[in-house]
Amino acid sequence: MFEPTAEEGCQGCAFMAANFPDLRHLADKDTALVAISHAPIEKITPYKEKNSWKFPWVSSNASDFNYDFHVTLDEKVAPVEYNFQRKEELDAAGPNRNMSGEQPGLSVFKLEDEQVYHTYSTYHRLEGLSGTYTFLDLTPAGRQEGPNGPAEFKTPAEYEEESKHSRK
Repeated sequence: MFEPTAEEGCQGCAFMAANFPDLRHLADKDTALVAISHAPIEKITPYKEKNSWKFPWVSSNASDFNYDFHVTLDEKVAPVEYNFQRKEELDAAGPNRNMSGEQPGLSVFKLEDEQVYHTYSTYHRLEGLSGTYTFLDLTPAGRQEGPNGPAEFKTPAEYEEESKHSRK
């Protein structure tokens, strides 16, 4: 989403971020979305503010997170694996992709009994992931939908009203 040496986030990831759902819908289903980039937070914060994004966005710069989940590829740091394929498999498939540096990916985690489980990952083209249902469908609990379907979600005005009352 944002390389450590870049001055701004990548365009494709910016498009995806601009299509994130209203996070209150996810929160209403006990689900959260957090963007993670390898860039330092000192670069992420002004870019986030410039785009008026409100979603949580953290830096993995001082950790191995991106390498552990195969979205930063550097043979000097960790064996290359992308989209569940090792470097040898990627090379055999042909030179259709730059297999170094920052790569797109999305991972889902579940916290249960103070244990974090990695439940899902997808890589490469993520632009099809937009909308509240899409994100809920990726989680172990799914849509958690009752008989009224989408009518169970609050309107933006209801969320605002709820927020006002909770601050009192």
